Amino acid sequence: MKTYTLIIFCFFVTTLSFSEVTQNEKDALIALYNSTNGDAWNNSWNLNEPIENWYGVTVVNDKVIEINLHFNNLQGTLPQEIGNLIYLRSLNLGFNQLDGELPLSLGNLTRLTSLELFMNKLEGEIPNEIGNLSHLKTLKLYSNSFTGQIPTSIGNLVNLRELMLGSNFLTGNIPSEIASLNKLEVLSLIDNKLDGKIPVELGQLTQLKELVLASNDLTGTVPYQVTDLTELSTFMVSDNNFDKEYVSVIDGEGKMPNSLLEFDPGTVITDND
Repeated sequence: MKTYTLIIFCFFVTTLSFSEVTQNEKDALIALYNSTNGDAWNNSWNLNEPIENWYGVTVVNDKVIEINLHFNNLQGTLPQEIGNLIYLRSLNLGFNQLDGELPLSLGNLTRLTSLELFMNKLEGEIPNEIGNLSHLKTLKLYSNSFTGQIPTSIGNLVNLRELMLGSNFLTGNIPSEIASLNKLEVLSLIDNKLDGKIPVELGQLTQLKELVLASNDLTGTVPYQVTDLTELSTFMVSDNNFDKEYVSVIDGEGKMPNSLLEFDPGTVITDND
């Protein structure tokens, strides 16, 4: 009996010793390193060390679940292989010098809850495949050079709390599908080239705390349904092509007053007023 117990114990220890991140995941990380000039990163990787020791990489149960290389001087493009990191929960590559288009393979990362690629030089259209990431709670793509329309598939991200696409070159209408994001707390589309009217359906976003649509080419009037957003504390729609100008409210206390849409132009309300 002792012999069998010893054999089982040795097998267990051996299995633990040789268990490691899959080759697909390792190859994806190396592809990311090579395509973003890894040798020049602020905190580089020693590819001969175990992946668990690589800066900004979190491994749990032999699976890569988080990459945080924020402000790490990444330069170059995101490789298609990044879509092989299928266990990833969080990807933060913000504040770098990434360029090129988003790989369609990002749509394979269906376990992601946070995707942060802000303050880079990324361009092209936001791919429809972004709508595959139904577990996302945070999507931050602001301060890049994205063009084209906001994909309607973004309405599939029903767990989203923060949607921040500001300071790009996005065009077209604000998709009414955003109204499906009933957990959304922050919607920031500031400083784009969006046109058309604000969808009345945005009044369905009852959890919304920040609505920031300033510096676009929006027309018409702000729908009265906005005053139904009882959690709203920040409201910015200035510098558009509306039929009238609107007050800005920053860090208020929730529940926009009905008179909000009738204030004199140029007024700014803060929590100190």
